[in-house]
Amino acid sequence: MTVDFKNRVAIVTGAGGGLGRLHALGLAARGAKVVVNDLGGARDGSGGSVTPAQSVVDEIRAAGGEAIANGASVTDFAAVQAMVKQAIDTWGRVDILVNNAGILRDKSFAKMEIEDFRLVMDVHLMGAVHCTKAVWPHMVEQKYGRIVMTTSSSGLYGNFGQSNYGAAKMALVGLMQTLSIEGAKHHIHVNCLAPTAATRMTEDLMPAPVLDALKPEAVVPAMLVLVAENAPTRTILCAGAGSVEAAHITMTSGSWIGLGEEAPERLQAAMAQVLDSSGFTVPASGANQGMHEVARAMEHLGK
Repeated sequence: MTVDFKNRVAIVTGAGGGLGRLHALGLAARGAKVVVNDLGGARDGSGGSVTPAQSVVDEIRAAGGEAIANGASVTDFAAVQAMVKQAIDTWGRVDILVNNAGILRDKSFAKMEIEDFRLVMDVHLMGAVHCTKAVWPHMVEQKYGRIVMTTSSSGLYGNFGQSNYGAAKMALVGLMQTLSIEGAKHHIHVNCLAPTAATRMTEDLMPAPVLDALKPEAVVPAMLVLVAENAPTRTILCAGAGSVEAAHITMTSGSWIGLGEEAPERLQAAMAQVLDSSGFTVPASGANQGMHEVARAMEHLGK
């Protein structure tokens, strides 16, 4: 089945360069009309210019596609709402949102200023919240929507010097989990993409041969599948260097330890069983954890 976005309207944030630019070009190449959003700032979020976004728009138009530029900061909810209005005034709808905008303020937690923690959270987490909140009522009304949150291995698995970035990226997974449930009846699919790619954000972090292998173009197919008409929902895809994997928030079968004064000691003794991943499951929602625990308690209490 061909992945086709004809008559679809997409917004891609942070699309003036790097992976976001390739996302915008990839969507446009397959027929989407694209709002290319970029503040035009430096890697640390400083500065701003609409020029990078307009440059990508020019690329799309030169290839025969349709696109408009937008310079809103995703941290400014009013500006984001105006961006969504711009899309609807231009093309009448918004079908796809790719939350890609981000900044880095890397330092060990001990040396990190609290302002740098807050700013990274504001751009990655609240930026995605602002954009998603702005498109949500339109997607509900049209009974269709595809949203991608850009998470990261730094959030899923941790990375030295990126406590702020990792916290924001894992928070986006939590946002995706609930929005996919709330959006289901409106045919709004919400997914996460964890890219491994060499971009301006990572150029100082890896040696040249590795950077060559991690071409950001290799991430785009996973994004396209996550926003396609037959996209999955509540899915975390990891993509890089031509490989794609799925990540899951899992739960082990665990052990029933009961209540009482000796419960901590019983738990300590049962930790190997609690941590045993051989029988793990992927709960369908947060409520499933409680159901699992109550069912086990009833079984042991003979009720």
